[in-house]
Amino acid sequence: MVSVCFYFQVHQPRRLKYFSDMENPKSIDELEKSIFFDKKNKEVMEKVSGKCYLPANQTMLEQIDLYKNDTKKFKISYSVSGIFLDQLELFGIDDVLESFKELAKTGCVEFLNETYYHSLSSFYGKDTEREEFKEQVQMHNKKIKELFGYDAKVFRNTELLFNNSIAKTVEEMGYFGILGEGIERVLINPPYSPEHIYKLRDEESRISVLLRHYKLSDDIAYRFSARWSGSWPLTADKFGNWIKECQGETINLFMDYETFGEHQWEDTGIFEFMKYLPYEVIKQNHMDFSTPTEIIQRYPQRGIIDIDDFSTHSWADLERDCSAWLGNNMQRYIFEEIKKREKAVKQTKNEKLLSIWRSMQTSDILYYMCTKYWGDGDVHKYFSPYDTPHQAFENVLGALSQLDRVIRYD
Repeated sequence: MVSVCFYFQVHQPRRLKYFSDMENPKSIDELEKSIFFDKKNKEVMEKVSGKCYLPANQTMLEQIDLYKNDTKKFKISYSVSGIFLDQLELFGIDDVLESFKELAKTGCVEFLNETYYHSLSSFYGKDTEREEFKEQVQMHNKKIKELFGYDAKVFRNTELLFNNSIAKTVEEMGYFGILGEGIERVLINPPYSPEHIYKLRDEESRISVLLRHYKLSDDIAYRFSARWSGSWPLTADKFGNWIKECQGETINLFMDYETFGEHQWEDTGIFEFMKYLPYEVIKQNHMDFSTPTEIIQRYPQRGIIDIDDFSTHSWADLERDCSAWLGNNMQRYIFEEIKKREKAVKQTKNEKLLSIWRSMQTSDILYYMCTKYWGDGDVHKYFSPYDTPHQAFENVLGALSQLDRVIRYD
């Protein structure tokens, strides 16, 4: 049997205001209003809810319902960031949350854990310490349990950032699976394919690693509407023919959920594609849909993956490394400055201030400062609400100065 594993990342950052629009707060409530661009954040959440979250959830629900009485069912998995869920509540977007709850009730949806604030906190501390990382993961686990009744045992780190020590920390926290990017340079040991389950080289480790089939995933996420692509137009039957030729046990299709309706607009046919794709898989005698947990329980670990801290990989940009967030001096400086304030913020024992500081850790904050050129640079510009990376840098500096002001008042 060959299993198709769909995983969707659901996330929206809480963007920062322009520095020139920030005021001088004297309280934590004033700080929150001063630094967060919540007018823009609400607009984005409402727009993407209408274009993506509601119609995509409805499409998934319809396909799950269509096959609910069949032996082979349509199954999917999600990781929904805590900061996304917080903004649904903050902006009163209740219908989106309810639609995710409806998906959870089907029994065909698995929820994964990640850092609550979609942060790079896995880089805080050494080896398996990572106290801030652990706190955010535990927060996320608690939130997913409360909202969806799901106790996740598979982990997806922010931006699929992966190395041996992160995986070991995750395993020590009780997870038996973790996701990674199936780029060729990590497939240096047999069976040399992302279509199998991997393990760490550490003989004591038992955690399973599911690797993203980036070529097939990107055919949907990035090239679906690309007329320059040799596969355009991409249809469900064409894609079905591709995946039925795969030789491994699992085909891991991991992508941003915003692929549906936001990055690939409705008029591209992306929703129709998802309506017909389940049939193209299920009609094959040797194929089905499975969740990450089911795949780990069903298939053996076939190969070894060995990624040291200096070779950390991700699913972003051509490099598939950390350079999307830590590739220039502006990004590295801001990363260290945010991390440096951990002790002062936690000493206040103020939960709201802690939430504000953690919201500033969101990976998007660093992503907006990327100065890459060519194709990757265009992608960064597409996502950024600011005119330039340097403007994004100035805005974070301003927010940090406002944070320092409130810490002193407190």
